[in-house]
Amino acid sequence: MKVLDLIIVGGGPAGLAAAIAAERSGFAYKVFEKGVLVNSIFNFPSQMVFFTTPELLEIGGLPFSTPRDKPTRDEALRYYRKVIDACEISVDLGQSVSSVEQSDDGETLFVVETSDSQGRKASWRSRTVVIATGCYDHPNLLGIPGEDLQHVSHYYTESHEFYRKNVVVVGGKNSAAEAALELYRNGARVTVVHRRSELGANIKYWVRPDIENRIKEGSIKAKFDTRVIEIRPTEVVVEHDGVQERLPADGVFLLTGYLANLEFLRNCGIRVDPDTNIPAHNSETFETNVSGLYLAGAVVAGANRGEVFIENGRFHGKVVVDQIAKRLA
Repeated sequence: MKVLDLIIVGGGPAGLAAAIAAERSGFAYKVFEKGVLVNSIFNFPSQMVFFTTPELLEIGGLPFSTPRDKPTRDEALRYYRKVIDACEISVDLGQSVSSVEQSDDGETLFVVETSDSQGRKASWRSRTVVIATGCYDHPNLLGIPGEDLQHVSHYYTESHEFYRKNVVVVGGKNSAAEAALELYRNGARVTVVHRRSELGANIKYWVRPDIENRIKEGSIKAKFDTRVIEIRPTEVVVEHDGVQERLPADGVFLLTGYLANLEFLRNCGIRVDPDTNIPAHNSETFETNVSGLYLAGAVVAGANRGEVFIENGRFHGKVVVDQIAKRLA
């Protein structure tokens, strides 16, 4: 079996940036993505507008051209497709990585096991591995009764099905604010529930006055300093200052953040801080406590705390590949 120089786990912007650097360095490499290309962006709401400018989403030195100041989700998907075609990057889509284990055969460092959508398994050998799996695939669960009911979702997509229905949006950051506004403008009766006393400080500057004014005028109801304690088929039970209240709910969006796949990281041998969920790594090289195993992108932060975005995570791949080049020289 051929021994690869590098295996990249994850086909988002950070993983693709690493692949571009690997291609340009002449590495023998593989990229495995369990979903579609830039799967997390694909699962963003279809009408989403990025907070940042197109230049800050660029990878591989290829320009992101758009007539807008802020690119849309669809424009970003188109851009990353074109980049991968232009750079002739090979990405194995629909390939899940089940394990990354160190080899003790004296020839290679890692054995990576994969399976495709048909359940077909394969084994790969590589001298180094980069984990660039992001955080968006693993919602931060509340651990309350009813969280797994059919009308409950940790991801917001479309608003049409909630026309003239009662919807509860849990959370107080960008995703919750934008979902609440979109639902309201498409005819839903929306209540925002947030455990803190006010909305998050980093809400997009053009979204904040909109959501605050809608709450102030009563178009969108808001419950602050309030926590959800149970979700039922037609209502959400919340608590404020020890007093419970039932909110009617035909749909519930728990937009409370996302975590890296911490179990996967631990199974790879990476230490994870139990308090911060940050995986152990060198902040300059992104190498973990496992020699030859690196991180790139949002997974570095362990959660979407607003520390690692595409804007800064896109640079990790080049740094990592440069380190690997020195290692393999």
